[in-house]
Amino acid sequence: MDIRALEVFCRIVELRSFSRAAEAVSLTQPTVSGHIKNLEEEVGMRLFDRLGKEVRSTRAGDVLYRYATEILRLRASAMQALDEHKGRLRGGLTIGGSNIPGEYILPALLARFKARYPEIALSLRIGGSREVVAAVEEGAYELGVVGARYEDPKLEYVRFAGDEVVLAVPAGHPWASRRRVSVADVAKGPLILREPGSGTRKAAEEAFARAGVEPAEGAVVAELGSNEAVRQAVRAGAGFSFISRRAIADELAQGVLASVPVEGLRLTRDFYLVTHRRRSRSPAGEAFRKFLLEQAKA
Repeated sequence: MDIRALEVFCRIVELRSFSRAAEAVSLTQPTVSGHIKNLEEEVGMRLFDRLGKEVRSTRAGDVLYRYATEILRLRASAMQALDEHKGRLRGGLTIGGSNIPGEYILPALLARFKARYPEIALSLRIGGSREVVAAVEEGAYELGVVGARYEDPKLEYVRFAGDEVVLAVPAGHPWASRRRVSVADVAKGPLILREPGSGTRKAAEEAFARAGVEPAEGAVVAELGSNEAVRQAVRAGAGFSFISRRAIADELAQGVLASVPVEGLRLTRDFYLVTHRRRSRSPAGEAFRKFLLEQAKA
């Protein structure tokens, strides 16, 4: 069986569309259709059912998909082993990072990885955890590092690093000198939150849920799309917010912001390396996955 045809076949199964698969593998749709026709002639069975604009794999297609993904995985592993044996690994790699790992953890790791594999061109895309996970599921990113899990049987999450979420207030706020505040006080606002889908937002919502408290009506004065925006809003006195300690480390050291313990709450969370269970990774993607797991153990 032709390897390129198997790659095309797997992308159609995953994307349920000949046109989207053609775009993903940088081929024309007639060329993609030709690959599938040749495969179907070779196996003597239909591999797809056309259901309107969507295509679904037949039972024969499901069987072939299981073996095709393993063939592609073994091919990628073999190519990586040969490239590493030659002392060089090349190619392009796009990864996703949610805001905290993307801004405060991954850049230094990317620099170390680049020093090890100088011929790999790296691209880091930063977005919300839900956005990064969706991109990994769709195949836009080979892997991502996120601060929240969105369960899906097609995805695998491996703990990568830890984080502490703190309640941040301006240095001149009345709470800045308090030993602790209650969850009920926090729920009265003015509260600044990240946008829905953010790992930090999810951690804050889970903390309120565990305490059996909901923010009062009008308590949330702003929903902002980045940690930088939240940090600047808190510094300006617009309210207080739950935010990663990593994101405000400089402000805490300079005394511009203060972190206030919340009674009965210690907000910790994990960052996860997320990959697709069924999709084969490029040699560069597999090398970066192994590198990240090495760093997690260090």
